[in-house]
Amino acid sequence: MTSVVVHYQEIALKGRNRPWFIARLVRHIRRATRDLDVEAVRALMGRIEVVLGPRQSWEEVRERLAHVFGIANFSKAGRTAADFDRVAAAVLQDLQGHEAQSFRITARRADKRFPLTSPEIERRLGALVQREFGWRVDLEQPELVVQVEMLTDEAFYFFGKERGAGGLPSGVSGRVACLLSGGIDSPVAAWRMMRRGCHVVLVHFHSVPFLSRTSQDKVREIAALLARYQLHVRLYQVAFGAIQRQIVLATPPPPRVVLYRRMMLRIADAVARRAGARALVTGEVVGQVASQTLENLSVIGAVTNLPVLRPLIGMDKDEITLEAQRLGTYPVSIIPDEDCCQLFTPRHPATKARAADVERLEADLPVAAMVEQAAAEAELEDFRYPVVQSRV
Repeated sequence: MTSVVVHYQEIALKGRNRPWFIARLVRHIRRATRDLDVEAVRALMGRIEVVLGPRQSWEEVRERLAHVFGIANFSKAGRTAADFDRVAAAVLQDLQGHEAQSFRITARRADKRFPLTSPEIERRLGALVQREFGWRVDLEQPELVVQVEMLTDEAFYFFGKERGAGGLPSGVSGRVACLLSGGIDSPVAAWRMMRRGCHVVLVHFHSVPFLSRTSQDKVREIAALLARYQLHVRLYQVAFGAIQRQIVLATPPPPRVVLYRRMMLRIADAVARRAGARALVTGEVVGQVASQTLENLSVIGAVTNLPVLRPLIGMDKDEITLEAQRLGTYPVSIIPDEDCCQLFTPRHPATKARAADVERLEADLPVAAMVEQAAAEAELEDFRYPVVQSRV
């Protein structure tokens, strides 16, 4: 069995735009496996085939495909001509060595001109398997499922499916910029937007040299993990400590967190526009911390004309933590660090800020100059996956 059959789900509903979505998915599969022994990736009728070379292990290609957005499921498969006898012979041969008490056959005809209907294929092939191995047919809870797909000129067969990452291929929904802290929430927010087909640019605010570089090191690790899904991630590191210091010197303690967040959003807006992003993304959750009350979120979001997307807004901490564990960022996020959210934070932050009061305080600050300088001095880093070693 030297093929992998890739199935998509949501893409199939895209009507006349479907070929464009499929082409993007094919391109991403090629990029995700470019350093493996993969001979071809080609779009077929309602599915994609990945042709494995003789040296390629299934475990490695399975791990790569599991992270590609747009894939609903995939299976290691055998390919034959679209002839029942040849399919049956190949299935019986590759089932040698399998242990099962029960089985079922599931057949699909992508080309309805094939002379046997799907139920006829299932009955005839099931009889052959039962006669060869003595297994019991169980249509409800079989231990082994043999699946056969008949196309026009070729057929595929496989035993079981691997779950894909789902969603849409990266980039089909446009580009967004996500404010990334070193915590649990924002990496999950970035991943969720990637899964919806957005190409996500990351923006991290740090307080070096006022605090250590731990938060910067953490977000680099997180960016590298997210690159396994998006294949290429750009990270902008913005120095924010001096800006916080200016705000502290010019304003009373309670509204400072709101002022920090408004300044971050302005700077992220400037970075996003330079990067060609059409929206901002945050990991904010209603009521989770003082800055995330409805009143404060409204005042904070007013500083940008870009849409502010909050994919976690209605989730609780346990739900977010479970997602972080599934995607692999949780162990990095819980490493103790010192980030800009901990610098110059008031003991009793305002929870119901008013726009007029905040704007009056900002009038004493050179806001435009602060934003322009911070955005211009942001440090850019690129993360790519897989990392292809140059050959000498």
